Amino acid sequence: MDEIEQVRSGHVVIGVDTHKHIHVAAVMDSVGAILATLTIATVTAGFTQLLEWAGGFGKIIAFAIEGTGSYGAGLTSFLRRAGDKVVEAGRPDWRLRRLNGKSDTLDAENAARSVLAGLATATSKTADGQVEMIRLLKIAHDTAVTARTAAMITLKNVLVHTPDDLRATTRHMSAATLAYVQRRTAEGLSKREIIRCLKRYVIREVYHDIKHRPEAPATTS
Repeated sequence: MDEIEQVRSGHVVIGVDTHKHIHVAAVMDSVGAILATLTIATVTAGFTQLLEWAGGFGKIIAFAIEGTGSYGAGLTSFLRRAGDKVVEAGRPDWRLRRLNGKSDTLDAENAARSVLAGLATATSKTADGQVEMIRLLKIAHDTAVTARTAAMITLKNVLVHTPDDLRATTRHMSAATLAYVQRRTAEGLSKREIIRCLKRYVIREVYHDIKHRPEAPATTS
């Protein structure tokens, strides 16, 4: 036992293989020896357990985490707030997986080895600040554009099955819409303001047409 202790450097690297509900961690000494493994739940209590557990093996050099921007985002943020260094561990080489097999423990060990080998050097994204704000705004914008496109497609499909007189009304509205856009543009309105006004106009016209449409006479058997 004394001989084993003598080869330990006192510095460790933690490799983590991340999943949706659990994370698997492996502690590796700086001389390349696997000291222990641990499976935790992806909750704050699990993250705290991992940090306390890892600190018991020596001074932590870094945490090598797979998927810092996906399943490992929560753990990455937790460790960064605790003051620990976190690096992005790439996915293991498929040739190594073919030779050594595939398991969560092996993936965690390979993540730790990638730090010691100098292969994992990319610092994880902070997931906060202005960059994160811009990313969230872009997601919201892209979602809105997708929803708008889907709504337009649905509306066009619905109009295909409407009565001829209603379709004629919409064709007339198309010509009127073009004239409206040209007039509003000449008045100095922006494209966004014109679209907002058009939406209100179209809704009023369609509602008026539907509200005043005579009901079909009831059929008798």
